[in-house]
Amino acid sequence: MSDLLLTSIGRLNTMDPSVGTLENAEILVSGGIISWIGEAGQGAARCEGVVVERLDCGGNAVLPALVDSHTHLLFGGDRASEFALRSSGVSYEEIAKQGGGIRSTVAATRDASEEELLNSALPRLDSMLRRGVSCVEIKSGYGLDIATELKMLRVIEQLNARHPIEIVATFLGAHTVPAEFKGRTDDYVDHVMNDMLPAVAEQGVAEYCDVFCEEGAFTVAQTRRIFERAVDCGLRLKLHAEQLHHTGGTALAAEMGADSVDHLEMCVDSDVEALANSGQTTAVLLPGATLYLGLNDWAPARKLIDAGVKVALATDCNPGSCMCDDLPLMTTLACTRLGMSPQEALSAVTHGAACAVGRGHERGQIALGKVGDFLILDATHEEQLPYRFGRVPALAVVVAGKIVSGPGRKTISY
Repeated sequence: MSDLLLTSIGRLNTMDPSVGTLENAEILVSGGIISWIGEAGQGAARCEGVVVERLDCGGNAVLPALVDSHTHLLFGGDRASEFALRSSGVSYEEIAKQGGGIRSTVAATRDASEEELLNSALPRLDSMLRRGVSCVEIKSGYGLDIATELKMLRVIEQLNARHPIEIVATFLGAHTVPAEFKGRTDDYVDHVMNDMLPAVAEQGVAEYCDVFCEEGAFTVAQTRRIFERAVDCGLRLKLHAEQLHHTGGTALAAEMGADSVDHLEMCVDSDVEALANSGQTTAVLLPGATLYLGLNDWAPARKLIDAGVKVALATDCNPGSCMCDDLPLMTTLACTRLGMSPQEALSAVTHGAACAVGRGHERGQIALGKVGDFLILDATHEEQLPYRFGRVPALAVVVAGKIVSGPGRKTISY
């Protein structure tokens, strides 16, 4: 791999509070890692005798490439018919009770081959990459049996091998209770604990375990049992909590040191306090789901930030409650609906999101020794990203020191 020198950077927002924003800067990446940051015109002297590719940023703004820390972008089929039902006034919960929702995607995913799942997911990753994303978390959870959950996780492995984006795999076997376990939720929890988790751990196909802690899905007590088994199996923890109802899952996530607790639309002051005291758990907010479902309860980002909680934003890309792969759009919603400033929103899709997937030590900031992931905007100021919503913001995208999207480059690489 040749070194990469980024020149003509008008504004460099490092997302590192100790450095802040630099003007008229250059960056040198060696072996995929940032090796030098300095003033314009000084980089060439550091490249003598070295094969270096140069990227002229044209005086535009540069920031760390984005991280999407919560997605369900691997699935079979779609649920466009449910969108039409919701548009006519049928609620998400009513659709689920009628056999739709997650269970309908489970049926389609069980029927899909690995090749079909792979081919449907790759274009979604391409779309994310073109918008400046270099790292994505993808969950299983549309199998709800051992064979299909492992099939999904194998496909996630294949996506990681074939696509420039780094992918973080999460096992979400406890997404909902499958039809064959209807009325026997505790039996299904036992199945997840005693059969699924050991198989996932043995094959080494997931880094995280997630649970949907929600009315009609899994209680706090059931979630605790799954989490304890997941930790025994060597998996780190994530949690869906307080989306449609307040369940108390946030306090459990904070207690058990989960890397993130996600949604939080219905969280209360004691949840904010628990997260602030944890010092570990990132609050991942998903405003796209609130918008898409037509709900009015937005996650209390301002309270969380003011309490000192690390906050991330993610797309929640999924076929039912947020069919959207546009992470920059989430920064706009954060500013217009969650009370976040543009800088807070940008931090939430870079370093905050990297922390939510256990990558805060290597991604999400521009600093010496960090991975050379960059988003070069087609704009001279980084706050144009949330301001100019609805258009692709990237002039070029660099992942681990390699230009993977930009003028003259094909995003698709498989």
